[in-house]
Amino acid sequence: MSTKRKFHIPTDAEDAALTRAAASDPDNPPLNDQQLAKLRPARKALPELLGTDRAEAILKRRGRPALPVTERKVTLNMRADREVVEAFKATGDGWQTRINEVLREYAQSHHMLETQA
Repeated sequence: MSTKRKFHIPTDAEDAALTRAAASDPDNPPLNDQQLAKLRPARKALPELLGTDRAEAILKRRGRPALPVTERKVTLNMRADREVVEAFKATGDGWQTRINEVLREYAQSHHMLETQA
């Protein structure tokens, strides 16, 4: 199954029908050019409307904060023996982290890395 999204580009007739329907909606009329020119990003408008503290709470990024570049993991694409990978996978979730730990221990024991405390 493809994960690529499929978009339907409306024909001219469909586009005209959609535009007519939007224009006839009294609860949500289309914006005119003057109104569009007044729009501002939420990051700029919300502090004026809600105050700085509430705006920051709403605009706060979700999830983990990004690590500094020097601390980020590197994506690795490598080939390994099937039985080695299966052995690590059989140990359950976190098998990739365990492979990283094994590689780190090897690199440290062979003085390829500085030992971390």
